Amino acid sequence: MLLCNENGLAFYRFSLFESCPSLAHGVFNRYGSTKAGNFNLAPGNGDKETEANTNLDLVSDTLGLKSLVFAGQVHGDRSLVVRTNQAHEMLNGYDALITRESGLGLLITVADCQGVVLHDPRQQVLALVHNGWRGSVVNILGKTISRLVNEFSVHPEDILAGISPSLGPCCAEFVHYRKELPEDFQKYHVGGRHFDFWAISRDQLTTAGIKPENIEVAGVCTKCSHEFFSYRRDKTAQRFGLAAGLRGKE
Repeated sequence: MLLCNENGLAFYRFSLFESCPSLAHGVFNRYGSTKAGNFNLAPGNGDKETEANTNLDLVSDTLGLKSLVFAGQVHGDRSLVVRTNQAHEMLNGYDALITRESGLGLLITVADCQGVVLHDPRQQVLALVHNGWRGSVVNILGKTISRLVNEFSVHPEDILAGISPSLGPCCAEFVHYRKELPEDFQKYHVGGRHFDFWAISRDQLTTAGIKPENIEVAGVCTKCSHEFFSYRRDKTAQRFGLAAGLRGKE
């Protein structure tokens, strides 16, 4: 990832998307301009509503987007095609948002789960996915890609994918993994009760047809890095965010 400083905010971009001028995106850490170390992007989660909305305004302004819509995130496998939005609107019951509308911003908020951006620069389609361990179990990544293929004439080999900072194999411990995780996840068992969900997501993406060289994993563990909110570390209700949108024609 590439560190950027714009509009008073420090955030990251995936280097994979540097060749995609039509995509505006950023991974925004816990440090913003409203309160030091408390740049929360989830309204109602640990901050006053007005403070979180101020942060959302800063993100959308920084990326040049009209406003942001974000998924209610229920750890399922449902996706929604978004065509219009009100200012900073939550869409309940979904963990993946898809759009091809210019200027419409999508947001996934996380604090150990993966935020995944899927972009086809050929068809100009964008999807953002909230992918926790339950999402991995139901393969929300593969199901979202199938919808891109079936409804937007996307070829998987054209998709570029970026996986945000998230719980790494060093800290992804599952005490009850024999009950919670399917048998085929055992090959991602890295010792003790730890699992490599970065590798799980990479393999689910390639199984869906994405080229390995078109996948960028941030490789930053949120529990280890205090730059990002982590529920496992702090039991926080606050969330950092992955935001993205398609730029309009100049």
